[in-house]
Amino acid sequence: MTNPRQPWFEDAAGPLVRPYALTRGRTTVAGPELDMLTSLIVNRTAPTPQRFEPEYADILRLCRTSQTVAEVSAHLRLPLAVTKILVGDLIGDGQLIFRAPVPTEAGPDDLNILRAVLDGIRKI
Repeated sequence: MTNPRQPWFEDAAGPLVRPYALTRGRTTVAGPELDMLTSLIVNRTAPTPQRFEPEYADILRLCRTSQTVAEVSAHLRLPLAVTKILVGDLIGDGQLIFRAPVPTEAGPDDLNILRAVLDGIRKI
């Protein structure tokens, strides 16, 4: 039998709260469509936040300086889909200002970009 004062989980086990609990079961963003490269920054003229969950406070703390959705996701160690939902809530509340990435002429199937990425990886 283990010592009752020792924690029954390990750090390597990951978070104890499941992602669907953080989003209250939601799987889509209610607000604007967010890309992983969407820039976020705190709206300094916004009223006092109405959401008190720690994840929202962490997002607002991180976004005091401009961050992308992907950066916020990485810092919080949350899946990108979950981060998009939480960020969407804060945008809807007026707590965050967002800017979508500038579209380029090159699409995801542009072979020149894919070759450049592959060349960069090979140089590493």
